Amino acid sequence: MITKIIVVLFLFAIIGSLFSGLFFLMKDKGTSERTVKALTVRVSLSVLLFILLMIGFATGLLQPHGITPG
Repeated sequence: MITKIIVVLFLFAIIGSLFSGLFFLMKDKGTSERTVKALTVRVSLSVLLFILLMIGFATGLLQPHGITPG
């Protein structure tokens, strides 16, 4: 259960970083580097989440359940 909570928290952080990048883009009109930093954080969080998901699948902490009938 804790792993699912961590995944959801990562997703909220990624979405928050995406919207902060949009806010800085609209507010600064491209004159500062805050947009680039916010999007760098978003990409870094996305890569880290992907790595954590792969580790979770490899160790058995997360069990994938597809939508295909088996």
